[in-house]
This record gives sequence, C-alpha cells and structure tokens, in this order.
Amino acid sequence: MPVAKIKGAVLCKRIRFEQPVYSFNIDSNRHVSNLIYIEWMEIARIRLLEAVGLPLAELKKRGFAPVLRTTCIDYRKPLLLGDHVQTELWISHLSRIAATMQIRFYRGDGQLAASGEQKGLFVSLKTQRPYRLSPREYALFEPYVMKAAGPERDTRAAV
Repeated sequence: MPVAKIKGAVLCKRIRFEQPVYSFNIDSNRHVSNLIYIEWMEIARIRLLEAVGLPLAELKKRGFAPVLRTTCIDYRKPLLLGDHVQTELWISHLSRIAATMQIRFYRGDGQLAASGEQKGLFVSLKTQRPYRLSPREYALFEPYVMKAAGPERDTRAAV
C-alpha cells in the first residue's frame, strides 16, 4: 500500500486496511458515493480506537466518547465497482480534548483516490461537555500522531 509522505514530518504508526468496492457502494454516476467515504472514515476511526486499546465499549465504561466536529474530503480519482480501496489513517494533531485525523484512500493501482480530514472532540457522556484525556489515555494515541520535524509542514500526500 502506498504511504502518504509528509514533508518535514516524523513518521508514525497508521491504521491501514483494504476492502472491496461493492455494488451497494456505487451511486447513479457509477462510482463510489461520497457517503461511502464517510462510512469508511468511521471504520478507520473505530479501528484506531481498537488499536489503541479503547474500543467503543471501553470508552462507554470510562464515560466518554469521540464526537466529530468537521469532515472534509478532496476527491481526486473515482473508485469503481470491483476496485479495492486501501484506507490509511493517522492523527495530525492531538490535545487532551481534541484530535485531527488525516485519512487517505488509494485505488488498487496505488493512485490516490481521495484524501480527507476529520476534527473531533472527546466528550463526557454524563455532562456532554469536553472530556480531558488522562495522561495515560493521551499516551495511548501518541504513536499514531504525525509530528512536524520543522516549522514547515506539507500535508499533501505524495505517492
């Protein structure tokens, strides 16, 4: 799978997986619907939580949940029925109450099909106010955070 290279950044762990494009993913224009990309982003975020040891059931026990604030997707190449999409996610910014995730979707031939960004908050289930990650919880996410090595940062994927 291609790896998004970020100019001037220190590499980090990433969530990566591949899945086929099914007939129910296709819209009237015969390519993957924009709604499906958002579903795939959700799958990637769930896999991130599982990878750090905080699956949704554990978050509920701890009394907090991630809530999305924004989603942005830049579509570059179409994904078609029968294609296999490779999804890659990492965290570009992490604070005690919020995170920004970068998601890339690659076609089977390695070409970048789309790139996206999602920003979210951690929210207390009891108060519906921002939840502050403990130092231990924060540390679980740190291996997936891409840190800038210098003052300049280019977040465009180079394949």
